[in-house]
Amino acid sequence: MAKVEKITLSPEQKLIERKRKLTRIKKDKWIYLLLLPGALFFILFKFVPMWGVLIAFKDYYAGINFWMAPWVGFSNFTDFFTDSDFLRLFKNTLIISGMNLVFFFPLPIILSLFLNEMKIQWYKKAVQTLVYVPHFVSMVVICSITFMLVKTPSIDGFTGGALYEIMKRLTGQSINVLDTPSNIYWVLLIQNIWKETGWGTVIFLAALAGVDMEQYEAAIVDGANRWQQMFYITFPAITSTIITMFILRMGAVLDTGFEQIILMQNDLNKTTSETFDTYVYNVGRVDGNYGYSTAVGLFKSIISIICIQSANFLAKRHGQAGLF
Repeated sequence: MAKVEKITLSPEQKLIERKRKLTRIKKDKWIYLLLLPGALFFILFKFVPMWGVLIAFKDYYAGINFWMAPWVGFSNFTDFFTDSDFLRLFKNTLIISGMNLVFFFPLPIILSLFLNEMKIQWYKKAVQTLVYVPHFVSMVVICSITFMLVKTPSIDGFTGGALYEIMKRLTGQSINVLDTPSNIYWVLLIQNIWKETGWGTVIFLAALAGVDMEQYEAAIVDGANRWQQMFYITFPAITSTIITMFILRMGAVLDTGFEQIILMQNDLNKTTSETFDTYVYNVGRVDGNYGYSTAVGLFKSIISIICIQSANFLAKRHGQAGLF
């Protein structure tokens, strides 16, 4: 293989190149100005607070001076990995995240493909509006609705929720959904599907809007039916978008939705509903052990980085553009 020689610029050429870059910046100054708020946001709220990860290596509790807290090295991580709760938390987090990845992630793609096939515009817009609306409903409201639907009869004579009564009439048994540990996985999944499936179609529909209509016309001339057009034209057109969204999703594989879980959690289903997110809250905010909870959060971040890098590497290995 021929060795590529590195081109070295003279001082005069470097000066010319620097002036050329400054000229381009001045020419596009308004574009850089639009970039400024986003850059400031990431600098102030993402990069500057990163010094706080030092808490993970200190025995820090609320009320003491941060710099006076004793340095304990990897002691917090060792305590976390040897804790009897670690495997349970890891299992619950992977199950909830895995179910969302397997059952929820494909649904916006499928819904986008079907919405794209609708030819009656007013009907298409009406369906889009209906599936978008749940995204704007607060998770507190959704959890309240869930409680009302599956609640059990109270001792003062009030009947149970609508779904509780339906299941009781169909099965002849009283099924307490929220008090059965294994059921909480499906409750969280159904809530996510109902709330976010419609909103997830926005990106895919935008990608489908850029498909060349001449491809469909050529396919019709060749005798392709609607299903063949979908599988051989529409779906391949959004493959790169699907790969990008999957890589981004892998970066949040250990994020299970703190607000949703903390609202649906109770003493009976806590063994299966407690994840890293709720554990960090309970140990850090409730118990005040900030050093230990920061170590758990840092562990989550490291796993997320490994997952997103691995997904991006595999995507590029198989001929896809990848995320970076």
